[in-house]
Amino acid sequence: MSKMQNVRGTYDLYGEAKRKAKRVIAEGSKIVEKYGFEEIETPIFEFTEVFSRNLGDTSDIVTKEMYCFEDRGGESLTLRPEGTAGVVRAFISNGMQQNLPVKMYYAGPMFRYERPQKGRQRQFTQFGVELLGVDTPQADIEVIAMAYEFVESLGLSGTVTVEINSLGDKESRAAYREKLVAYLKENYDKLSEDSKTRLEKNPLRVLDSKEECDKAVVENAPLYRDSLNEASKSFFEKVLKGLDALGIKYRVNDRLVRGLDYYSHTVFELTTDKLGAQGTVLAGGRYDGLVEQMGGGAVSGIGWACGVERLSMLLEEDVSLPRPIAVIPVGDENELKAIEIAYKLRKAGLRVEQAYSGNLKKRMMKANKINASKAVIIGSDELKENKVTIKDLSTGEQKSVMIENIVEELK
Repeated sequence: MSKMQNVRGTYDLYGEAKRKAKRVIAEGSKIVEKYGFEEIETPIFEFTEVFSRNLGDTSDIVTKEMYCFEDRGGESLTLRPEGTAGVVRAFISNGMQQNLPVKMYYAGPMFRYERPQKGRQRQFTQFGVELLGVDTPQADIEVIAMAYEFVESLGLSGTVTVEINSLGDKESRAAYREKLVAYLKENYDKLSEDSKTRLEKNPLRVLDSKEECDKAVVENAPLYRDSLNEASKSFFEKVLKGLDALGIKYRVNDRLVRGLDYYSHTVFELTTDKLGAQGTVLAGGRYDGLVEQMGGGAVSGIGWACGVERLSMLLEEDVSLPRPIAVIPVGDENELKAIEIAYKLRKAGLRVEQAYSGNLKKRMMKANKINASKAVIIGSDELKENKVTIKDLSTGEQKSVMIENIVEELK
């Protein structure tokens, strides 16, 4: 196999696909900044422990999907598989605990070794937010509202469903875990080998299994809501009332869980049926135990993240660039003037393309091919009078314009 091609699970993003991905990030940034979030950029690789300690020994990310390598100093490093752990590490190592609450968002590449499929690659871009230091339901309502507004801004509100559930506090989680383990042990022989391993270390991960035999067992598993204590029920009710007050439609999904121990209370996903098997376009939840687990004190947190490429696949309209203006010299002697005029127009904020070679007819054909809106034609006779010809390529109309008035005319 030739090495002059993409590594499996990676892609070259350009043209319409790149424009759509840029639009997702631009819209996301605009929305979350309204809510007071500031951008953070963390390194693409971290010490392996940042992820292995916090994502858990039994998570698929740690056991199967992380890209780990040893550097020349013998340190184990890992390409980041997700954004939250790196942001929390930055929160701790930069002493941000002194200025709570902290609101941050990020956009950048993540890496996971998994089977490539539509909307899921080994290198992908994630956009996400993290709100640290607020332990009340208002934070949950705010971040879900923000996620919904973000998806709405992309014109997708009719195609996406908000699914939500509560994992309750530590006490509720322990009670549920006990019931779940008892049930799964009764059905031990029906579980996949992976789920048998998870049952010992992290039984909630069984609920996430994609294996058909596990799904059949999970269908009749105890419901989380039956294990919630009064404080957890009250917290969840406040979140749902807040969403009701904002007119955000949702569906309570009893089977929606997060298997990692630091998740608590609210978990949610925005899902669609337009992408085949990979229906989740945005997912999040409250992780009140994570900062403490990483050595940063008892600071609550909640956040969400989305796969940019997966979300951009739902955008129906091409996010096209404005039609350019073509600058066309007639004859080699006017090339330099064409460069001057193109530079002047670009400095004025206009998108300009130059036809670099060929006679007038060929350059006009190129202008039509790139869908230029107008052509600035620079001929020797007009230049003597300090003029150029501007031709509207949609109507065919043309007029003679003084060079000092070109920008005004084109704008």
